[in-house]
Amino acid sequence: MLIGTFTPKLDDKGRLILPAKFREELAPGLVMTRGHEKCLFVFPISEFSTLQAQLKAAPLTSKQSRDFNRVLLSGAHDEIPDKQGRVTIPPILRTWASLERELAVVGTGNKVEIWDATAWDAYLEGASAAFDDAAPEVMPDF
Repeated sequence: MLIGTFTPKLDDKGRLILPAKFREELAPGLVMTRGHEKCLFVFPISEFSTLQAQLKAAPLTSKQSRDFNRVLLSGAHDEIPDKQGRVTIPPILRTWASLERELAVVGTGNKVEIWDATAWDAYLEGASAAFDDAAPEVMPDF
C-alpha cells in the first residue's frame, strides 16, 4: 500500500529519488502522468494496466471521455526506477505540475502523487475543512 507524505528534492537533472517506502512496489515499473489539481500521478505498472482497461471501456462517443483520455495519456511516461530508486520527471510533466526543487510525494493507496511542496501545503490547508465535512458522506462508519 502506498501511504504517507515525504519531502524529497528534485535534482538538477529533473530526477526524483523515490521514498524508500515506495520503491519495492514501484521497482517493476511505473507510469507517471498528469493528475488532478496540478499534481502528477505515479501508478505502479500493474495499477496502470487496470486503469488502462477501464479507459478502453469508456465510450468513444463521449467527448468528456475523449478529453480525459487525451489529457491523462498524452503526458504519460513509463519508466523503471534505477538502482538508487531514481526516476526522471520529464520536462512536460515538471511544467504541468509547476515542480521546482522542493517536492511533496504523497501516497494515496493505489498511486503516488507528486506535488510542488508549496502547492501541497496550500492544498492540504484548504482541503482540511472539506475532509471534516466529507467524512460522514464518504465514510459513514468512520
